[in-house]
Amino acid sequence: MASPPGLDLSQGPHGPIGVLVCGHGSRNRLAVAEFAQLARGLQAQLPAVPVEYGYLEFARPILRDGLDALRAKGVGQVLAVPAMLFAAGHAKNDIPSVLNTYAAETGLRIDYGRELGIDLNMIQAAGARIREALAQAPADVPLHDTLLVVVGRGSSDPDANSNVSKVTRMLVEGFGFGWGETVYSGVTFPLVEPGLRHVVRLGYRRVIVFPYFLFSGVLVSRIRQHTERVAADHPEVEFLQASYLADHPLVVGTFVERVAEVVRGDTQMNCSLCKYRAQVLGFETEVGAPQHSHHHHVEGLTDGCDLCERECTGACQPDGVPLPPAGHLHENGHHHENSHHHAPYPHADHPLGPGTLRTGGGTGG
Repeated sequence: MASPPGLDLSQGPHGPIGVLVCGHGSRNRLAVAEFAQLARGLQAQLPAVPVEYGYLEFARPILRDGLDALRAKGVGQVLAVPAMLFAAGHAKNDIPSVLNTYAAETGLRIDYGRELGIDLNMIQAAGARIREALAQAPADVPLHDTLLVVVGRGSSDPDANSNVSKVTRMLVEGFGFGWGETVYSGVTFPLVEPGLRHVVRLGYRRVIVFPYFLFSGVLVSRIRQHTERVAADHPEVEFLQASYLADHPLVVGTFVERVAEVVRGDTQMNCSLCKYRAQVLGFETEVGAPQHSHHHHVEGLTDGCDLCERECTGACQPDGVPLPPAGHLHENGHHHENSHHHAPYPHADHPLGPGTLRTGGGTGG
C-alpha cells in the first residue's frame, strides 16, 4: 500500500510535515525491535515525509526524542499517531499529555491521530494470523468443533475492553467457528488461565488462542505459558497458539490510513462510551478526570533484566506483577512514591481478575 492518492503529505499550512509513531515501550528487546521495524515499514509507505518514533517508558527513543529529531529535519507540523490497538488511558491521557507539553514548550504544531481501532484491515490481519495457525495444525478438526479465544491486553477502560469482544465476534462469524470467547492478559477479567479453564468445559475438540497484540512482550509470553498449563491438564483438547499481529502489511496499511485521516481532518475517536466523558455504568466517578501522564519517572529507562535473550519469557514477573524500576523499591517491598496511580477499579474483587487489582497495584489501560 502506497501513500494515499490525492493527499500531499510533504507540506502543510505550518511547514514541512513529519510523522511520529507513539508507542508505549517495553523492557523486552524483541518488542522494541519489532516496533522499530513497523516504523521502518511505515516510512517505506510514506517516502515523502520523515517518520520517527518514540516511547512513553522503558525504552529509547522517548517521545520527546522523536519530536526533537523531526524538528531537526525542519518539520513544522507533526502528525502523531498512537501505536495502540484501542484507545484507553495511554492513548487518551498519557501520550496527549506529553505531546501537549512539548507543543507548548516549542511552538511546534502537533496534530494527534486516532488508535488503530476496529478496522477492516486489522480484522483481516488477525484472520491471516489465525489461518497460519490452522495451516500448521496436526489434525483435521472441523471449524464447527473449534473454539476461538481472543486475548486482549486488558484495561481499566471498559470501552477499550469491549472493542476486543467485537474483534472476537467478527472473527468467529467470519470463520464460522463453533464458539468464541474473549479473555484478557491483565487489569480486567477474565484472565487467560481461568478463562481457558472455563472454555474447556464447553467440550470443543480444538481451542485456538490468539493474542490480539501488536508486539511481543512479557504479556504475550505469559499467554503462551498459561495456555500450555491448561493444555497439559486437558490432553483431550487440541490447543493451537496463533501469532500476534506484528508488522503485517495490513497493520502498516492501517497506520497509513490513520496518518491520512489527520491530513483530511476527519480523525474521530469514539467518545460516546469513553469513561472520561460519559457516565459509563460502574465508572461514573471518572468523568472529567484530568489529562496527565504518569510515565515521567520511567521515560527512557532501559535497564532490563538478564534472564532472557530477546524474547521475554516472563521469568522476572512470575506473579504477573511487573518489577519496579531499579531504586524504586523500598525494603518492605512497596513501590516508590513515583509509582502509577489510577482510579479505583469498580470490580477489583472479581474472582477471575488479577490480584494486582485487589492490592491497588493495577497498571491501567
